[in-house]
This record gives sequence, structure tokens and C-alpha cells, in this order.
Amino acid sequence: MKRILIAFLFLSCTVFGQQQFSKELTYNEFLGYVKKYHPLVKNANLELSKAQANLMMARGGFDPKIEVDFSKKQFKDKEYYSILNSSFKIPTWYGIELKAGFDNNEGVYLNPENTTPNQGLTSFGISVPVGQGLFINQRMADVRMAKIQIKLSESERKLEAVSVLYDASIAYFNWKKNFEEMKLYEMYNSNAEIRLKGIKSLIVQGDKPAIDSIEAVIIVKNRALSLEDSKLKLAKAKLELSNFMWLDNNIPLEISDELVPEAALESTLQETLKTNDLLQRDFSLETHPKLNALQNKIEILTVEKDLKQNMLLPKINVGYSYLSEPSYINNYRFDDYKIGLEFYFPLFLRKERGSLKLAKYKLQENEFALAVEKTQLTNKISAQKIEIISLVKQKKLAKDLVENNITMLNSEERLFSFGESSLFLINTRENNLVSAKLASITLENRFYISNSELFKIMANPD
Repeated sequence: MKRILIAFLFLSCTVFGQQQFSKELTYNEFLGYVKKYHPLVKNANLELSKAQANLMMARGGFDPKIEVDFSKKQFKDKEYYSILNSSFKIPTWYGIELKAGFDNNEGVYLNPENTTPNQGLTSFGISVPVGQGLFINQRMADVRMAKIQIKLSESERKLEAVSVLYDASIAYFNWKKNFEEMKLYEMYNSNAEIRLKGIKSLIVQGDKPAIDSIEAVIIVKNRALSLEDSKLKLAKAKLELSNFMWLDNNIPLEISDELVPEAALESTLQETLKTNDLLQRDFSLETHPKLNALQNKIEILTVEKDLKQNMLLPKINVGYSYLSEPSYINNYRFDDYKIGLEFYFPLFLRKERGSLKLAKYKLQENEFALAVEKTQLTNKISAQKIEIISLVKQKKLAKDLVENNITMLNSEERLFSFGESSLFLINTRENNLVSAKLASITLENRFYISNSELFKIMANPD
């Protein structure tokens, strides 16, 4: 009877914990929710839309324009003047502007230079910048930079999305770690309570000294304390994880107590994060979003530099307009025209030269940053690969330690059943086993985090 009771005390270690939960939130499913519904991921997608809107604005600098200027003065039954100036302008890519106009002016006190035929005066002309602004000007630079900004925004979108997914992954791994620790403490707390009842029964029968019940009570209280602390950590981990759970229309969700983390995460993690291929082959940095973003910034700064350099040229605008009365528009008279010349050139160019130097310095800064980032990314990827490979070895050693501690505990239980051991030694063996399992859970968590860090370095959320 004594051996049967002792065997029952330790049978709970193998029976407890076999209950399965029906609702499992897999890691892949969780990341799917984050990618689709999280507001910060949506916000990252808005950056691309904003860049496209900026491109539309920049292209607006080349939109045709209609201008009408009309003024009239009437005083004491006299029409002092009536002036109508209208034009239709078409800006072109290389700073050249086409212009068609119609003027109709009359009045007693009209300025002679504004005098036009009775039917008005039509004109068609062209304005050409032969110095500053011919091959690059502000309108051209705005469009070029806006196009590059779209590519830059796409890279930044990936980086922002990866950052959110990384933080979400850390929250999920922390939830899984605390869940497994809580289940571990639940199991061994239940074992300690069953053992306490068994020891009390043996004391009543006179087979064990009363002091053994004190030791059993201490173990129960220690396990209950650890269990309560693990429940607290799990509750906080659930709330942290809930920060990343959203539905459409920005509706936040809260993790239910019925949900449990993925049990087979170790076998699906690398496939979900696409880190398994990277561990087997080299990763090309040519398409890396961070490097692409820096390269795009360099291209934008290069356009700015070219624009500043163009400012060193003199501003020379030449204009020609053909003039005709509306009724004679088909009878060309090249003797009727209007020409203009505009010249502007600062003598020392200190403002322009200083502005160009600043643009070159900014360009150099980003080129240095690009070179450093390439080296850092290469070393980070290599270091992360080494860490993952090392953690795989450490996990195997930790599992072996767990198996060895289970063997030692089972052996001590057999000795105890023959009266050749003590409750103190069994508790010692069990504490060592709990410590080994906690270390194994911690190593698994480090393995998950290490893979997610490699995913973050790769920066490929799609």
C-alpha cells in the first residue's frame, strides 16, 4: 500500500499537462493580422501615396495656364481706359515656354504703348532661357526628385513595416515564453500539492517523520509564489500582444484567455520569416530597402546639387512674339513682332557658391553613410547567422540536460519508494529539472528572437 501511494504521488508529473486547448493562434496567422490591419503598417503604406501626390504636384508646374487681366476706368461719362490682356501659356520641359495672347485696349486717356487696333491684337511667341534654367530648373528638379521620392517611400515603407512586424514578433515570443513558464509552474505546483497530501498520509500512518510535511509545505508555497508571478507576467504579455491585434476600421482586439500560442513554432518559424533560405545561401544587398533608401537620397541630393550648380550661370531669357490683328491672322507679316531680353548675373556669386558647397557636403555625408551601412549590414547578417547556428546547438544541449534531469528525478523517486532517499533529495532533483526546463524555454525564446532580428535586418516584409 505504501509503494502504491508513493507511485501515485509522482504519477501526476506525466499525466498533468496533457490537456489540449482548442484555440491556437499561430505565429503566421498573427503576423497576417498585423500586416493587414495594424494602423502603423497602414500608415507606412500611406507614405507611398503621399509620394505619388507630391509627384502630381510637381507635374503641375508644367500645366498650361490661362491668364486674364482686365481693368476699366469710367469717370464723368468718359471712358478713361479699358484694358484687356489675356494669354495662354504652355511650359515645356527644358524651360522653354510657349505663349499665345489677345489684347484689346481702348480709352481717351489710354497709355499710347497699350494702344491696339479696334479688333484687338493677337500674339504668339516663345520664351527661351539660354543660360540659367535651360537644362535644369526648379520645375524639372521638382519632378525628378518627386519620381525618386516614390522609390524612396517604397523603401521606407518596407523599413517601417518590418519594424512593426519585429516588435509584434517580440511580443508574440514573450507571450509564448510566459505561457510555457506558467504551464510549467502549474504542473509542478500541482505535483507539490499532491505530494504534500501523500506525505501527510504517510505521517498519519507513521511511515514518515512530521518534519517532512514542513518541507513539503515550503515547496508548495514556493511553487505557488512562482506560479502567481508567472501568471502576472503572462497577463502583461497578453496586453502587450493585444497592442498589435486589430481588425478593419481600426478596431482594437484583446487576446482572449482561450487563445494559446503555437505549440510547433520551432518548426514553422524560419519558413514564416523566410530566414531558412538565408542561412543556406548568401544574401544580396543590392535590393536591401535601407541601402536603396540611402541611394535614393543620394540621387535626390544629386539633383539638388545640379540645380545649385546651374544657379552659377547668368540668367538670360530671350523672348519673341509674332503680332497680328485677328482679321489678318492668316496674312503673315513678320515685320510685326515684339522681342525681349532679360539679363541677370550677381558679380561675386557668394550666395550661389555657398549653396552649392552645402549641397556637395550633404551629398558626401550620404555617400559616407551608404558605405558604412553596407559594411554594417554585411557584418550584422553574418553575426546573426552565427548566433542562430550557436543557439541551435545550445538548444540541443539544453534539451539533453532536461532529459538527464528527468532521469535523475525518476531514479530518485524509485529510491524513495524503497526508503533509500528523502523528500529533500527529490525536491532538489525536481528543482534542478524545473531550472533546466526554464533554461530550455529561455533558449528557445532567444532562438525565436534571433530569427526575428535576422528578419528585421533583411527588411523584406512582403
